[in-house]
Amino acid sequence: MTDNADIITQADDADADIRTGLDRVVANSSKILGWAIFLAFAITVFEVISRYVFNSPTFWAHESTTFLIAAIFLIGGPIALARDKHIRVRMIYDAVSPATRRWLDIFNSLVAMTFFAGLAYAGWIMSWKATHTPTGEIHLQGTGTSWNPPTPALLKMLVLACVALMFVQSLLHLIKAIRRDVDAPASAAGEQS
Repeated sequence: MTDNADIITQADDADADIRTGLDRVVANSSKILGWAIFLAFAITVFEVISRYVFNSPTFWAHESTTFLIAAIFLIGGPIALARDKHIRVRMIYDAVSPATRRWLDIFNSLVAMTFFAGLAYAGWIMSWKATHTPTGEIHLQGTGTSWNPPTPALLKMLVLACVALMFVQSLLHLIKAIRRDVDAPASAAGEQS
């Protein structure tokens, strides 16, 4: 049986990999944004009941659910980066000295920033085309269905926002890695800003 002290310790361990104040804000937002999956579930249940019990299907449920799930997927990138839970190969990283880890963190941040900068450029072009006509007037791209919500435009803007956020997160991680004192104990190095 787990007591309260163990639960608190596990919660503290879950936040141990959060490196910056921005990461903390992003990671904490997941506690609220995570409820969107339940909203998508509720919409799906409503659609099933409407369709099969009352023989009155909706024209908005599928697109709403698709939008929510896609948005949750996109927001997962900054959250994983904030919590340092992204996929990585740790064989080399765990086998080297703290000084070498620092250089690997610097290199990783630079590569990530280059990647996110490229994605942000592509996201900007994609967002502009989804929110403007060829003449430059604002017009949100719709789905083309009878409901025609502007969810494609909203998702493309969310792609740009998430990529820009991950660029800033990587920049802050780079600054933290550059400033890190490799001679300090591991617990003290994690507490430095």
